[in-house]
Amino acid sequence: MVRQPSPVSRDEAAAALGLARQTAAFHLDRLADESLLDVAFERRSGRSGPGAGRPAKLYRRSAKQVAVNLPDRRYELAGRLLAQAVEESDATGAPVRKVLHRKAEELGTQLGEQNKASVFELLERYGFEPRHEGDAVALANCPFHALAQEHTQTVCGMNLHLLRGVPAGLGEGGFEACLMPEPGRCCVRLEPGRLNT
Repeated sequence: MVRQPSPVSRDEAAAALGLARQTAAFHLDRLADESLLDVAFERRSGRSGPGAGRPAKLYRRSAKQVAVNLPDRRYELAGRLLAQAVEESDATGAPVRKVLHRKAEELGTQLGEQNKASVFELLERYGFEPRHEGDAVALANCPFHALAQEHTQTVCGMNLHLLRGVPAGLGEGGFEACLMPEPGRCCVRLEPGRLNT
């Protein structure tokens, strides 16, 4: 379907996949219901007016962007922060890393302000997979994993400042984000204590 320049019919999809027409129709309609395919109706006979027959139901890939990552990854968020830091650094002459840390902390604060929830719930929503360990919160997943593997200092520093901003935005001063790398976990851990300023 993706390779076709125009929408395809149920018959064309069924033939391409070697399926019965009813099976293809069922799956195409399910994908359309989930907004993964767009539906159009068109007369392919070239005739119009009375007696031209019913328009054919045609399918094409939806323009809607869909991404599934397991475990949860947030590379777009990291990319936006890194791009903003580079652009501001270029415009102002400020060191990129310093700008990145400020931008990350501002974003963390903004996320906290916009998502009135507990720190734990917000971290869960953004894919960190938080786990209570006594009074601390360990993070079982790094949403920036592949980037952190190749650019550890840059990405973990960004992540640390992002997570320093979250409790501030939520108005919860009971946690302090600390760098505490452990194999198989996020490099940041939230420890009980005063909020960093």
